[in-house]
Amino acid sequence: MKIFFLFTYLSLTLGNSCLMAQSRKAAEMNMEQVYAQANSSYREFERKRGGYIQTANVLMHYLCWGNPKNVPLIWSHGSFSHSYELAGLAKLLTDGGYYLIAVDYYGHGQTPIPEKEVSLYNSADDIRVLMDSLKIDQAILGGFSRGGYIAAAFYQSYPDRVKALILEDGGSVAFNTFNHQMSEEALLTKIRSRVPEQGVNSIYEASFDSPMAAYESLYDKSAGGNQFELLNIVKRKGNQWVTYAGLSDFFYMKDDQQFKNLVLKPNNSPLYGASITMVQPKIIFRNLRVPLLILDPVSDHDPMPFEKDNIALANQFPELITRIEFAGVEHNIHYEKPVQFSHELLKFLNIVKKETPLFLQKK
Repeated sequence: MKIFFLFTYLSLTLGNSCLMAQSRKAAEMNMEQVYAQANSSYREFERKRGGYIQTANVLMHYLCWGNPKNVPLIWSHGSFSHSYELAGLAKLLTDGGYYLIAVDYYGHGQTPIPEKEVSLYNSADDIRVLMDSLKIDQAILGGFSRGGYIAAAFYQSYPDRVKALILEDGGSVAFNTFNHQMSEEALLTKIRSRVPEQGVNSIYEASFDSPMAAYESLYDKSAGGNQFELLNIVKRKGNQWVTYAGLSDFFYMKDDQQFKNLVLKPNNSPLYGASITMVQPKIIFRNLRVPLLILDPVSDHDPMPFEKDNIALANQFPELITRIEFAGVEHNIHYEKPVQFSHELLKFLNIVKKETPLFLQKK
């Protein structure tokens, strides 16, 4: 009897193992097909929209949508995002008469981390080189989070090249403003909470033997489709393939100690990480001369709660600054409220275009 039960158990176990192995093999074959489709779609998209520009700092990747004769809007993405960030809004913007340009700054998309020391202001310089290459005299500059600070840095560096600014929860208030307003106890609690979750950290820092494996690590199976834009994040590093490896360290936010130094001793931190703390909007915008749209999320969990400071800045320049509040949004407005984001963005852009119909004339 024992032999019978043992035989039955082994049969069921081996049978289930075979089925599981077959299932895994089918899934792997399916992922190979998905990857092949994604790779084909990505290459075709990049052929139509993608480009590279060599600057003094890096070979920078960028995307373009629309007619180059239309109003140029140059967008800088947020941290751990990339140039495809506004891809879902591209048709809406191009149909509205805008030429959308989106850059990958250092360590994002297909733009590598430079080997030399750089700052956010070097990213602004890269955008200026891109504008010169595309023969764009003036443009509307916009950005999300860290990208907003790059847009502000660009305005500080090249104010005559900017027709208007769009800042989505970044760039309108100094980075450390709220940190320095917190009690010592609350600040230390926040610093300790900056330790990344092990699973997230391992995915972003991992190296892979193939581009497909790197792509699969980012692929959202619940969303389906080929998600070809993920391939913009995958890049070769030596004999391996990576996604965001080394980026947290480049930001100087890899762990609680780095973040603590960035908050309390920024001048003793590496230049790129420290440079976000050096963008001082109160100084940059003291003589503001262009329209500015501040897209301001307000919630209890906003990592950059700048509501009061944004209101104060808007009150300082009521004829130039439009501040739109997005209640209940933590940080990423274009993702959490895409319809409202699009509406406010187009409304502002159309006002700028209507008031300055000739600003697109190129040198």
